Amino acid sequence: MDPRIEIINGLTASLQERLQGFRPELGIVLGSGLGRLADSIENPITVPYRELPGFPVSTATGHKGNFIAGRLGGKNVIAMQGRIHYYEGYGMDKVVLPIRVMIGAGIRTLIVSNAAGGINYNLHIGDLMLIRDHINLLPNPLIGPNFDSYGPRFPDMTRPYDPALMKLALQLAQEEGIALQQGVYVGGTGPSYETPAEYKFFRTIGGDAVGMSTIPEVIVARHAGIPVLGISVITNEAHDDYAEDYQNDGEDVVVAADAAAGKMTRLITRLIEHM
Repeated sequence: MDPRIEIINGLTASLQERLQGFRPELGIVLGSGLGRLADSIENPITVPYRELPGFPVSTATGHKGNFIAGRLGGKNVIAMQGRIHYYEGYGMDKVVLPIRVMIGAGIRTLIVSNAAGGINYNLHIGDLMLIRDHINLLPNPLIGPNFDSYGPRFPDMTRPYDPALMKLALQLAQEEGIALQQGVYVGGTGPSYETPAEYKFFRTIGGDAVGMSTIPEVIVARHAGIPVLGISVITNEAHDDYAEDYQNDGEDVVVAADAAAGKMTRLITRLIEHM
């Protein structure tokens, strides 16, 4: 057996042992400052990443580093309270390992969220943006020998984000009175914030928001045939016309994401109810 699959299977077994028979049907990845959504999960089972032998540990600000399993919106869910980033020094195999473990544990749909800078001038701090497509500037996690048991060598990415789930999200956001923008997410390596010239470049090539995560997770989920919905919280305005004294600050990003966590929780809960 491929040693990579042995690692995935071993961690999946460790997680399932700690879930004590609970089988999730839906996975959620909570980005910077958005871990509070996990507080809405009923009858939670908390599994810290550090308790799973060999599992990568999240070190980013605003990422607690736990799996939280339980009931949300009437469904069995498992949420990542903090993700793994490429900029933390992990190889891409480690970055996407949690997604593969959640798939092994039983999820059949994935919701990803992140904090992102608004490149589009119509996006403002606190806005929610439905990700309708992406531009990947990170290493592709499928590089290397293919996991034939997971999916094809050359998976289709024509629709990385599920059209039916996007339509449902827009409908429910309208019902809830939540303004839900739509756009293209650009994923870079980080950890440095982008320069004004880079923001201008990303806007020119069709980007609406930029961040340092998410796309590798989406790629491995789609490789395995898992439908995905993605939502960004706009936490800073990523423009190229800053005031002379402006600075991007990571703590401000977490604060802005936390401020939007209420409407994000409301929308995701409604979505899960209707899936």
